[in-house]
Amino acid sequence: MTQSVVVQVGQCGNQVGCRFWDLALREHAHVNKKGVYDDALSSFFQNVDPRRSDGAGGGAPGSRISALRARAVLVDMEEGVLSEVLQGPLRHLFSSTQLISDVSGSGNNWAVGHHSYGGVYGEQVVEQVRRAAEHCDCLQCFFIIHSMGGGTGSGLGTRVLKLLEDEFPDVCRLVTAVYPSAEDDVITSPYNSVLAMRELTEHADCVLPVENQSLVDIVSKIQHMAHSGKPGSVIKKDCTIISGQGGVSRTEKPFDAMNNIVANLLLNITSSARFEGSLNMDLNEIAMNLVPFPRLHYLVSSLTPLYTLADVNVPTRRLDQMFTDAFSKDHQLMRADPKHSLYLACALMLRGNVQLSDLRRNIERLRPTLSFVQWNNEGWKTGLCSVPPVGHSHSLLALANNTCVKSSFTELRERFVKIYRKKAHLHHYLGVDGMEVEGFNEAQSSLSALIDEYSQLDSTRTAPNQDPPRLNIAT
Repeated sequence: MTQSVVVQVGQCGNQVGCRFWDLALREHAHVNKKGVYDDALSSFFQNVDPRRSDGAGGGAPGSRISALRARAVLVDMEEGVLSEVLQGPLRHLFSSTQLISDVSGSGNNWAVGHHSYGGVYGEQVVEQVRRAAEHCDCLQCFFIIHSMGGGTGSGLGTRVLKLLEDEFPDVCRLVTAVYPSAEDDVITSPYNSVLAMRELTEHADCVLPVENQSLVDIVSKIQHMAHSGKPGSVIKKDCTIISGQGGVSRTEKPFDAMNNIVANLLLNITSSARFEGSLNMDLNEIAMNLVPFPRLHYLVSSLTPLYTLADVNVPTRRLDQMFTDAFSKDHQLMRADPKHSLYLACALMLRGNVQLSDLRRNIERLRPTLSFVQWNNEGWKTGLCSVPPVGHSHSLLALANNTCVKSSFTELRERFVKIYRKKAHLHHYLGVDGMEVEGFNEAQSSLSALIDEYSQLDSTRTAPNQDPPRLNIAT
């Protein structure tokens, strides 16, 4: 069994990360009734002896659980969120050495996070990651979680990403990046996002972009459904994608509902690495199969179902409808419509009692409605995990490498240009050692080149299919 290490950076990254650990414990407790440290738990948790400070001595897979320690490093340049972790219900999952913090924060400035704090704390973060890696039998993946709009997440998060590439070049780097909405209250968020995107494009293996506005829309949709009171439409309590009930945390905090969606994304993408299934998908296979070109590694994700109905007389949401929902724009974690853009590749990760025949039937049903790039018409990667999420009989995570991301990236570039043209707030960045104005130009050029690459591929979608020349038989 393989292991992965989670590196969560900044306020958003740590809040999402803590929701992931809480819901992961809930999921494993639901499956593991005997208190045995099994291979599934070992993927993200280490069994430790609480009396030892070196994080060892708890026993190998198959032994009783002594104490669980998360395979994680938590980084934030403000003390608030990490102090809550140390005082909260998840405190036993982390030792103090796994938490790295400062006092003053990055002030929503990418340059401060990347250059100032990156120079001071970068090696310390890598050292803690190295310690976590030493306790892994087969380290497969780094999950980096951070936001794009702030200073610590975008700046220090991308600095850590580059350091991990240098230190562990053969280990997959999968980034979950939360993008700000157009109405974000951080006026410099376009600067931070574009500067960070250059680093993600150059140093990540896969990026799962998640937009704040999409999370808000999904939460609103579920809450509206929950309060509609329509017969046959009552949602089963605590069986929605935004619910954290049943976990270690007893009280819900602001943004928990939105963060739970991202946590469920991570739970589903790692389900094959943690549980048995008839068609397991290795995490490395995601990048291998979904990224045909190294820079075009931004994957649009969608989750379904969003909720379970309470009325047992109403048939459970039909499996075919779940597949249809996964390709509708209402279920995407970005404001995009992949169905009307070009697919480079697509992965379907199913959980629960789903048969291979169901999977094949739905792929054949959906194939005529989706545009795939001509040289990869069979670009489907599939995984079947037998353990469903808590509260559901089955679920589907769709990951699409699709040209629809260019619309969000183009909108981000427009917001960047709007303030960069006026050179507004630029002095805050240029006053940081190591930051030059050329860094802004290069970041903008990198984003424009990325948009152009997606646009060139998308232009082939409307081109007529030309039959290859036939061989003439000599007579």
